[in-house]
Amino acid sequence: MAEDRRVPVLVGRRRETELLTAALVQAVDGASGSTVLLRGDPGVGKSALLAWAERAARERGFTVLRAVGTEAETDLAFGALHQAFWALLSRSGTLSAHQRDALESAFGVRSGTPSGFAVGTAALALLEEVVRTAPVLLLLDDLHWIDSSSATVFAFLHRRCAELPVVIVGATRPDGPAARTWSAGAVDVQALHQADAALLLGTCYPELAAPARDRVLAEAAGNPLALVELPRQLAAGQQRGTAPLPERLPLGRKLERMFAERLGEVTPEVGRVLLLGALATGPDFSDGGWLRAVADENAREALERIEADGLARLDPAGHLVFRHPLVRAAVVSAASDTARREAHRALSEALAPDDPRRLAHEAAAALLPDEELAHRLQEAGRDLTRRGGDAEGALLLERAAALSPSSCDRARRLIWAAVMSAHGGQLRHTAALVEELKASTVPEGVAALFAYAVVYADQSHHVDFASSAALLPTALDTLTAPGADTFGGLVEQTYFKLLLAASYTDDPWAWRALERHRENVSEAGRLCLRAWTDPGPDTATALREVAGRLTEEQEAGAAWLLLWTASALDCPEGDLWQRFTGPHGYATQGSVAKAKCHQDFLLGHWEQAAVCLREAEIADELGYHTNALMFRQYYAHFLAGRGDEAGLREIEQAIRPAATRARMRYVLDRLTHLRGLAALAHQRYEEAYAHFCEITPPGRLPGGPPWHHALVFDLVTAAVHTGRHEEARAHLAAGRTARSAEISGRHAFLYAAATALAATEDEADDAYRAAYAVPGAERWVFDLARLRLAHGSWLRRRHRPGAREPLRAAHHTFRRLQAAPWARRCEEELRATGESVTLPPDGPAEGPSGLTGQELRIARLAATGLTNKEIGRRLQLSPRTVGAHLYKVFPKLGITSRAALAHALDGT
Repeated sequence: MAEDRRVPVLVGRRRETELLTAALVQAVDGASGSTVLLRGDPGVGKSALLAWAERAARERGFTVLRAVGTEAETDLAFGALHQAFWALLSRSGTLSAHQRDALESAFGVRSGTPSGFAVGTAALALLEEVVRTAPVLLLLDDLHWIDSSSATVFAFLHRRCAELPVVIVGATRPDGPAARTWSAGAVDVQALHQADAALLLGTCYPELAAPARDRVLAEAAGNPLALVELPRQLAAGQQRGTAPLPERLPLGRKLERMFAERLGEVTPEVGRVLLLGALATGPDFSDGGWLRAVADENAREALERIEADGLARLDPAGHLVFRHPLVRAAVVSAASDTARREAHRALSEALAPDDPRRLAHEAAAALLPDEELAHRLQEAGRDLTRRGGDAEGALLLERAAALSPSSCDRARRLIWAAVMSAHGGQLRHTAALVEELKASTVPEGVAALFAYAVVYADQSHHVDFASSAALLPTALDTLTAPGADTFGGLVEQTYFKLLLAASYTDDPWAWRALERHRENVSEAGRLCLRAWTDPGPDTATALREVAGRLTEEQEAGAAWLLLWTASALDCPEGDLWQRFTGPHGYATQGSVAKAKCHQDFLLGHWEQAAVCLREAEIADELGYHTNALMFRQYYAHFLAGRGDEAGLREIEQAIRPAATRARMRYVLDRLTHLRGLAALAHQRYEEAYAHFCEITPPGRLPGGPPWHHALVFDLVTAAVHTGRHEEARAHLAAGRTARSAEISGRHAFLYAAATALAATEDEADDAYRAAYAVPGAERWVFDLARLRLAHGSWLRRRHRPGAREPLRAAHHTFRRLQAAPWARRCEEELRATGESVTLPPDGPAEGPSGLTGQELRIARLAATGLTNKEIGRRLQLSPRTVGAHLYKVFPKLGITSRAALAHALDGT
């Protein structure tokens, strides 16, 4: 019999469910019975497999009997047998009087003390009667706690049911009695592999933030129960990533009871060694160095007791390796606060005074404010941030704030922790700290620093630029006043945040403040302002020169400014951002990733389009919602270039509302531009021209950020195709007046290509040749293909020779880029020249990888970054139904997380 598809799939348990299915099928076919013994650690999923077997058996018409052993009933004779067979007692009429008496005595219906053999024989006879009408599944959970009388009977049935259509499935701990005596049919249920663990966690908690997800995966070590229970113990802010995770994850009663059950039996000496070993993590305690903290002659004896009890062992490196990470967590969780502080103090004293781990243990042992310790934590945190460890440095600064006797020092350190958290990718925590600080009085001496933290959270997390122009000019005035505390280079960072706000919103107040403070920032800051306000022919060269002169110490402060300068010039500078992929936090790495996404579009690496969505998913998980918006906007470029208007609408619906609220003219203009580009792909030239004119009327370059060059080729194309040749030439003349073509190689090519399209009959030949001859023209793959299509079409319409060559080249490029509407245009033009074009076969009508239409639609929406609730509202489904569909989608696509959806869909 084929397996019924309605039985849910267990993540990572294919081998076990196949064995169970085979046993059930064998019984249904009448061949024989069998026993499957599931052995495994607590929480590994044995009970879930029993539940799966029960559902599968009921679908096949089995009679299901079940017993569960409990610690409280281990001395209750025949208690488990009573659970399993009581419902069958009414069918004991066919048994002999002796057998019926044995069962009734065992169940307490009549007096007497039956022997285990007599009860076993009676139970076997009863099963023989029941299987006349249906096969039987006997489920025995927690066999290690089943009373010995029942265990004897079940062992008897295990040996005697081989010829009956009876399947016995038991579950026990690895050290339970049944694990030793039921050797036949034993299956060791292992922890889930990492990919399966990630899939289970992502299915149960799809909105869990990346830091919490990674921590739970590490702590659970593949234990399914831990994967389900650990996130429940976290506060909502910790689940969302708005609050820091605790040093140790709380286990909750269920896990703590399960993994700490043996700890109550250990002596105080053994318990202290366990706690020290649990807290002594990292290479600093290799070679058993942590044992110096034991200071006990009986340490060796305690370690031998620990190993004999199966709790932990001492590995060759000197670390105490626990049987499971959750045993370690249970040891720490079960200890009192006082015991933990004493253990940390002992460990700190076991380390050298200059050992970095000593400081961490001293901080954990501290109970009262201590300025000397807080200062050392602060300096250690700043040292970590200088080496790229922003998130780790933030934790030390936060601990330093907690130990600060002075409220001013506490606020200063807490604000710095908020800033460093943002740099290190913990932006939700930054936003939470900012809100906490807003509720208190911020000392005047740190007002500028606090303004920077507020703006950072608003810009990056809340997608809100209103506070930038309100707070940052005053902050810059304060920071640049004579004798002012600059907080270690905050002037440059504040200037960048204001420049970012001005670039996105074109706020005149912000631009004026930037101009006023031009001389207070570095060469990199001044260059960035010039790139966004008045770029000239030497700006791109200056960018490379400034980047080349940077020392390693200057990189961290200048990285954002230089990356944003390159963005203004729209020139891919791979060497520039390659140097920033080293020891920098997420704030820099996110900027590098955005630059890379845009570069992939410009240089024709369109197979990398899905990277934009993966990066957007990561940014959303970390709380960088403005980054996520920008990654989706970059993805929209690929969609527009391919003429995918449905996909473009989906992306626009996802980002336009936030961009509108934030008055992000930069993004809104780009979205309008991309609408026009998609219309060009489908030859709707009037519509495209209208979109481009929303941004800039022909002949007049737009004010604000210098993006007009990106529009020139598209606007001129639409103008020429709608008969507006004078408007096209007027726009080109405005660009020449502004010397826009001299800014970079890309500027030069786009203006040359647009000039060729708008050229008169006599000038066109030379204009096309000039466009092809622009240095680096081959870099701009998509735009070069469009130029070749226009050129080939122009040659073909005039019956000129050589039309096929540019058309073939363009067709090859568009096919590679999957720009289908443009490829079809080439095919039409080639046919018009008399050349036969063989079209590729149509793709399958069904979704990729066997996805249903609904699954494919949900997967695509999830890939854009929408939550289950948002998808549900859009499709009129419940979030639970959306989650159920995604649960089926992941294994079909061979992925384990939402972050992998975009790549999987792009590759199918």
